Amino acid sequence: MLIAGEASGDLLAAELVSALRAQFAASDSRLPATPEFFGAGGEKMAAAGVELAFDLTQHSVIGITDVLKNLLKFRRLFHELLALAIERKPDVVIGVDYGGFNLRFGQAVKKYVRENPFSKWNPKIVQFVSPQVWASRPGRADKLARDYDLLLSIFPFEQAWYARRVPQLRVEFVGHPMIGRFANDDLHFASGLARGASSANRPPQILLLPGSRKSELQRHLPPMLTAVKMIQEKMPAAKAKMVLPNPALLQLAKSLGANLEIQIGELPWALAEADVAISKTGTVTMECAFFGVPTVTLYKTSWLTYQIARRVVTVKSLTMPNLLAGEMVYPEFIQSDATPENLSRAALELLQDESRRTKIKSQLAKIIGSLGEPGAAARAANAVLSLFP
Repeated sequence: MLIAGEASGDLLAAELVSALRAQFAASDSRLPATPEFFGAGGEKMAAAGVELAFDLTQHSVIGITDVLKNLLKFRRLFHELLALAIERKPDVVIGVDYGGFNLRFGQAVKKYVRENPFSKWNPKIVQFVSPQVWASRPGRADKLARDYDLLLSIFPFEQAWYARRVPQLRVEFVGHPMIGRFANDDLHFASGLARGASSANRPPQILLLPGSRKSELQRHLPPMLTAVKMIQEKMPAAKAKMVLPNPALLQLAKSLGANLEIQIGELPWALAEADVAISKTGTVTMECAFFGVPTVTLYKTSWLTYQIARRVVTVKSLTMPNLLAGEMVYPEFIQSDATPENLSRAALELLQDESRRTKIKSQLAKIIGSLGEPGAAARAANAVLSLFP
């Protein structure tokens, strides 16, 4: 059983399913030849052959305010999935990212097992992608250690962090999945070709990455679009493009005043052409880093969510490349600091300072070099199957 609640987790889960199928096909007779996969996720999991109870990615929200608004819906979906797990009794339950939901789900499954010892059902519980317990509420690590059989990490520092706090929890660093996902010769050729063009022959390319949720577009797009106008006032030749993860967000973007080229999906190809990006913090900043794109990051949320977060978050940056580097490689603007003036000024500085761009690209190359070799999904599949000697 697999559960993924966001677009990035849906892709990661689909890759894991494909890797598990390959491992099953190559295994000895101790494993069934035709494993069954079911749960909740999105279209990529469905395409990989996962039987979905529903599309959980359609309900993706972030922040305490959005969660509270949808609390009854999430409780219903949660209990529906728990009932499905109890009915079908999978051998392993794998939560893919989506930590707020999946950690509670894993705990609920273990609670049921403890309270029903005669059911003879005791599945392995796995979390693929560590929740950011090292950034806030570290006490959640103790709950992971109590209920989980395996944690699959995609960042190198996490394994040592857990070893210090909860050494009894098995944590495997499998590498970052994008390393293999983007290892495409044609793509790297296109990237080199685009970046190799001189500024005299090619106008500056600005890429906007506002997010994958409606609330993110509503908060991020207005300052981003105004920032682009301010940049173009000083650099009239600059071109801007936006990438959205799915067509469902297209009309919302246009209603918010997005009068520019909008691309659906195919983010790697857009990054291969970009000189500078303006992006929300989160997973996508690692993709910016992989392609060596100097990026200005931002995040805006509700007042209540921000007030809570500023009291519990202990890390100095919300941008993962900055955390991995131990310094502010990417300029970052959070909440009231995420103004058009700040975004445009930072982006212009990156566009106009070639030596700074070169330094950033060098820092990004070191960050990406720390994330392991291609094959994260295969290593994750091996780790899952090792739970069944």
